[in-house]
Amino acid sequence: MLATGTAMIGGALPASAASAPSGTVNLVAYSVPSPAYAVQIKAFNKTKQGKNVTFSQSYGPSGSQAKAIVAGQPADVVNFASATDMETLLAANLVAPNWAFDPTTKGMVTDSVVVLVVPKGNPDHVKTWADLSKPGVRIFTPNPFSSGSARWNIMAAYGAELKLGKSTAQAQSYLGQLLKNTVVQSSSAANELQAFLADEGSNKSDVFLDYESDAIQAIHAGTQISYVVPKQTILIENPIAVTTDAKNPTAAKAFVNYLLSAPAQKEWAKLGYRPVLPSVAAATKKSFPQPAQLFTIASFGGWDQVNNEFFSTSSSSPGIVTKIESNLGQTT
Repeated sequence: MLATGTAMIGGALPASAASAPSGTVNLVAYSVPSPAYAVQIKAFNKTKQGKNVTFSQSYGPSGSQAKAIVAGQPADVVNFASATDMETLLAANLVAPNWAFDPTTKGMVTDSVVVLVVPKGNPDHVKTWADLSKPGVRIFTPNPFSSGSARWNIMAAYGAELKLGKSTAQAQSYLGQLLKNTVVQSSSAANELQAFLADEGSNKSDVFLDYESDAIQAIHAGTQISYVVPKQTILIENPIAVTTDAKNPTAAKAFVNYLLSAPAQKEWAKLGYRPVLPSVAAATKKSFPQPAQLFTIASFGGWDQVNNEFFSTSSSSPGIVTKIESNLGQTT
């Protein structure tokens, strides 16, 4: 078992015991952390292990990225919005069965929570999930059949209703109203943010469901938004792995080990992500609001059960959200 605070991927040697890797690493990730990786890669290149490593980077909707890799897109390191897309690669033998074996991080590189993004200053005083049902409120969230972010958003809304004492039927009804009030369903969280920003100022009641980290990055970039961390929300867990067919496994493992190191986890925190390394998470806890009723995807049985119950596209047994979206004319 690894000591707390030390994360190793695929049996890689500690940096001090390994020769410095070189060559190119193909990084394939979901759309949101693109700006953060610009910072992390620059920092990695300043280390002994990273000084001779270059990167080819691909960012896009998490589900689409996973499918592209299965179809043949080169990938050495993969970072997805949720474990669902890692399971897609596992089924194709493109990540090892023990990709999440580490007892400290469980295969995750960052955490976040679902928040309510609003125009700067929150002119409509949005504070709760109930506020999203007010007349005139327009919701922005990506399409859940391409975006992992959207699935987190939907399960955050559903779980929040249950935490508020609502029945499963009432929670499903809330999802129906939420999606009915959604005016844009882009393919990814990054595209949805751009749609929200393009609409900025035209409606003070606009609300964008998003990663806390994405909202923080957008604010740092100078966008005129604010965000609210609701009392009831879900813990977002973002997985990372080295692929089994990596063309440069040595450099890929060195990079992932770096991302899970204390210096990189501190940098993740500066960039708006909640660290997964316990020591760094404890030191940066004051930087992140602690939701009173935070829950996880395990509350609903895990992603396998959730995907089957909510997002199955089987014609014989469509999921709860699939039915809602189909009735609204959305692509599933």
